[in-house]
Amino acid sequence: MKKIKENNPKKSNIPILIIMWFFILLFGGMIYYIVDYSINNKQELIGNSYNGRAKILAAQNLRGTIYSKDGDVLVSSSLNQDGKEVRHYEYGPMFSHVIGYATNGRMGIEDQANYYLINSNAPVSTKAKMDAQGLKYPGDSVYSTLDLNLQKAAYDAMGLYKGAIVVSEPSTGKILALVSKPDFDPAEVMYKWNDLINDSKSSVLLNRVTQGKYPPGSTFKIITALEYIKEHPDDYYKYHYNCTGSITRGEDTIRCYHGMVHGSLDFKKAFAKSCNSAFADIGLSVNRNEFGYTLNTLLFNNVLPTSLQTSSSKLIVTDSTLDTDMIQIVIGQGLSNITPLQLNMITSAIANDGILMQPYVIDRVENSAGTVIKQFKPEEYGRLMEENEAQIMRDLMVNVVNEGTATKLKGTSYYSGGKTGSAEFGVSKSGESHAWFTAFAGSENDEDELPDICLTIIIEEAGSGGDYAVPIAKRIFDAYYQNK
Repeated sequence: MKKIKENNPKKSNIPILIIMWFFILLFGGMIYYIVDYSINNKQELIGNSYNGRAKILAAQNLRGTIYSKDGDVLVSSSLNQDGKEVRHYEYGPMFSHVIGYATNGRMGIEDQANYYLINSNAPVSTKAKMDAQGLKYPGDSVYSTLDLNLQKAAYDAMGLYKGAIVVSEPSTGKILALVSKPDFDPAEVMYKWNDLINDSKSSVLLNRVTQGKYPPGSTFKIITALEYIKEHPDDYYKYHYNCTGSITRGEDTIRCYHGMVHGSLDFKKAFAKSCNSAFADIGLSVNRNEFGYTLNTLLFNNVLPTSLQTSSSKLIVTDSTLDTDMIQIVIGQGLSNITPLQLNMITSAIANDGILMQPYVIDRVENSAGTVIKQFKPEEYGRLMEENEAQIMRDLMVNVVNEGTATKLKGTSYYSGGKTGSAEFGVSKSGESHAWFTAFAGSENDEDELPDICLTIIIEEAGSGGDYAVPIAKRIFDAYYQNK
């Protein structure tokens, strides 16, 4: 008689247990991910248009106040006679692009700090008092990095010109002033929305500092010079060129600004005088693959490391780049394009011994009792160039002020350095150009000390950077050191 083999219930349950634990771990992982994402991305979640939580908070709390770095009220809220919340922009269009608006969508700090502005961390006693009076809770306040004095100086100096100005602190990345023109009054956005969004001619809602892409003109020679120094660290200063006013490669001819003939030039003088012919010659001599790598290091073809809404500048150079393209690129024409913010970041890295600090505009968040809820601290992005390379570039830029195209900055109580640019863009008539200047300044004419402040300016269709942008820079630097 055959013995009947009995099934082992423990063995038959193993596949079931494996499947059960697999799904337990799977769901556990999903729950962990959802909770972790919700905690670390709560601002984005609450700001999402599909999330009704934001509307609940806005109905419960009075939108918070935005201050300058020194405590000046820039934006506040109140309730009108109908109980409707009204947003007050104390300086009208002066801060329009950096502060933005909170109706018909959001922009600027009003967008970046929306999570904090619609929340209230007021003390329990304050909330109880508001409840008793049937009033909204006071929203948390946001202190920006913006300097009212510098913002006013930059705004007034720009006048009626179109363009952009950004002023920053290279050691921290703080944005001290940001002006984009043409501008608008944030208080009128609700009523003039259709006119604003349909204004394709002036693009008034475009933040030209962070999103405007322009040919950099001769300011790009900072990058070309840096690449040459990288490839010739021990003998870059031995470079020599005899400028006859133009240089030709193939069918393309590069001419110096206004047909100027610079004559005999070394590297330092070629940079100071902004000689197009010499820099076209320098650009043809550099390793193009290495130049392409340097461009990527300097944030071309990359998303800029900042919470500001920005455009990316695209520029690719390889060993297959033609000479006719190269002589245009290295002087900031042709395929070259850049945002004022990116150029300011490169200048800031030069001023900060090669280290780039991430640009930011929000310093801290406080509740109605003055308790700090959130403190934002400077964050280092990384090294864009070696310390000695940054030192060489600073020396070259100081010489631009002392002996070159930015001499209108000479004779001040502070030292400064920079690079001018006249970026041609016109197709209907020759000679049309944007006026550029990117610069830094330091205290008490002590060039051994790292600079305190950086700025980048572009004036659209103005002409020479030395004639139009440099005087504006002087007004801003003067305002900074008069109040330092």
